[in-house]
Parts: sequence; C-alpha cells; structure tokens
Amino acid sequence: MSVVSVINYKGGVGKTTVTANLGADLAARGRKVLLIDLDPQASLTYSFYRPADFTEQPTIRSWFEAFVAADAPEPLGKYVLAPLAVNGIVQPLGGQLHLIASQLGLVDVDLDLAAGLGGSRFQRNSPRYLRVYRLLAEALTDQVFNGYDAVLIDCAPNFNLVTRTALVASDHVIVPARPDYLSTLGIDLLRTRLSTLVDEYNSVAEQPINPEIIGVVYTMVQYTSTGPLLTQRTSVETTSEIEMPVFRQTIRDNKSAITEAGQRAIPAVLAPPGSPAVETLRYELQQLTSEFLARTRI
Repeated sequence: MSVVSVINYKGGVGKTTVTANLGADLAARGRKVLLIDLDPQASLTYSFYRPADFTEQPTIRSWFEAFVAADAPEPLGKYVLAPLAVNGIVQPLGGQLHLIASQLGLVDVDLDLAAGLGGSRFQRNSPRYLRVYRLLAEALTDQVFNGYDAVLIDCAPNFNLVTRTALVASDHVIVPARPDYLSTLGIDLLRTRLSTLVDEYNSVAEQPINPEIIGVVYTMVQYTSTGPLLTQRTSVETTSEIEMPVFRQTIRDNKSAITEAGQRAIPAVLAPPGSPAVETLRYELQQLTSEFLARTRI
C-alpha cells in the first residue's frame, strides 16, 4: 500500500480535483483505493456525496477528537465509507473506492493536538511527540487496510499538525498548482518545510521517514490556439529553475465540467461521454493517472 499526500500552501489550485479524479481513475483500473479528506472545507467529501445526502456520517474529525479525549485512538476502519455512485461504476471494473470524510470542525482539532504537545513550537521535546505525529501512520497499519493499493490524502492548504500527521504517514507527495506567480511562489517553501519536518522527526524516531515529492501537477491551464498562455508557460519554467520535479501532463481549465461532476457526485474522469472539451479533460486526467502509476509503480 502506497500513501500519497496531495498538498499546496495555496488553496484553489485544484488539489481536490487531482485527488478525487486520480483516486477514481485508479479504482476504474482495478485498484482498491482509500481517500482521506483532511481539509476542513470537506471538498473531497462532497466530490462523492451530495451535501443533502451526507448526514449522520462518521468523519475524521470525530476520530481525532476521540484521541484527544481519551489519549487512545479508535480503529480508523470504522470511519471508512463506500460512496455508492462511484462504486457503481468502478466495482464492475474490478476496483473499489472508499472514503474517510471530513467536516468543518476539523479546524479546531489542530489546536487540541498542539496543546497536548505543549504548544506549536519545540514539539519534538514533548514525550508525546511521536505518539501524536505517528497517529495516522499507526492507524493505517491496521490489518483492515491491508487490501488497499493506494491511500490518497487531500491535505489542508497549510502545514498544521493534522497535515504533518499525513506527511509522516506518506511515501509520496504531489503538489498541485496553478501556473501563476502566487500559486508557484510557495512550492519551494513547501519543499523546505517538508525537509525540516523529516529532519526533526528522524532525529527522535527509530523508524525514519522519507516522503518523496514526485511532482508538481499544473492545473487550470488556459490555452490559446498556439498552446498554453505565455504567462503560464513562464510560471511552469520557474518550477524547473528550482529543480522541482514536474508532471508532464497538465490539466486544463474546465470549470463547468468540474462543477457538473460535483453535482453528480462522480469525478469528471468517470463522467458519461460529453462535449469535445469534456472528452479532452477526461483524457488529460487519465494520462495523469498513467504518469502517476509510472512514477509510483503502484
């Protein structure tokens, strides 16, 4: 089982779109996939459930809160959901997609976890450091998760403690970004923060971690008759200058197709045949999955 965190400091860069479609296409190719929504905005959750249909469902917030209250985590497997619409498509193809959902209250959990470590700074001096930082990693060692091929974690657009538990549990990291100055500005900073986390964690842990950034995925790319806009090509070139790996496949801007996918609770990569623009988007998403498989060998 490979664990992959999807993260960028900036919101609105297509992070959830990449996670949802990558997970759905992997399942359509016969893989068993678990998606974990660690963003309090719960956009990944609502990619597979209409808000009106998502009531009284267990969420990752409750799992973290149970740990804070009792200092002992519950089995994470009891929080796994199986969205009906998408599984109706991928199960006949031999795959399966499960989800651990999120909700807005997750934003408060980080403060509770940090308080248990004595605050937001110098946390590795706390005797509970490894217990908290390895919370998600340990939960995923439960035998109930043995059959999964991939776990994709949609992280919040920050580097808070909940996000760090995801990175500690991860083998790989994907960084979605829009090809503009502000979206690419924080990519090198993210790499630096990840490196610092790895160094600090490994200085006190017996089992070292080494989550690898396998690439930046450029999303919401706008095209002219001659290709991507010049300003966007310049932003992509900036990423190469800092020697950050970049996925060859980009994802074009198609807000209507993404919106319609959300309304159907089925990611665009599995949408029924549509206009040429929709088919082009689907092709790009499928190519992204193929490149992801080549980079991770899942």
